[in-house]
Amino acid sequence: MKTTTAVLYDSAENGPLPIAFEMPRISYREFVRLCQRHPDLRVERTDEGKLLFMPPAEAEGDSRNVEIVIELGLWNRSLPEPGKTFGPSAGFTLPSGATRSPDAAWISAEHWNALTATERRGFAHICPEFVVELLSPSDSLTETQAKLTEYLSNGARLGLIIDRKRRVVEVYRPDQPTQILTNPTEVSCEPELAGFTLPLERVF
Repeated sequence: MKTTTAVLYDSAENGPLPIAFEMPRISYREFVRLCQRHPDLRVERTDEGKLLFMPPAEAEGDSRNVEIVIELGLWNRSLPEPGKTFGPSAGFTLPSGATRSPDAAWISAEHWNALTATERRGFAHICPEFVVELLSPSDSLTETQAKLTEYLSNGARLGLIIDRKRRVVEVYRPDQPTQILTNPTEVSCEPELAGFTLPLERVF
């Protein structure tokens, strides 16, 4: 029987400690059934069938994440043809087959409207054009960086990793070196998201 590794991250003083155990490989359909039976479970699935369990967000970190979603949503509403803004509870099935849940995401109206009703259902079969990952104490920076690379290889045009502890933002674009911003007050998301600048005062 094929198995996969389910990974949980235990936050400790020295950083996240991965705790792994073996379990049967999970197909996409099995993953959907698992999430339907346990709607409060926070879990992602890699393209290899590995499950990544995530603890509930800490209160302080979640409040900062809400600020990001609010800013993104307000900008989206100002567009002539608004797209779709998503928070951390939304899951997306990437072209690779992985199912991911970025902390904040945006999809243009053009790309969203091109999906069929079936493709929109459940974990929408699309990679967001813009994704944000806000590091929490239980997050591994290396794993999160790999996740951003995965988003780009699946169609994302812009991605951010926001590290509140180091007050650093990593900016990811396809076929470009990662841009490292130290203690920025804001991050311009142009030209990919025309007119959108993310203020960081309430995030940091």
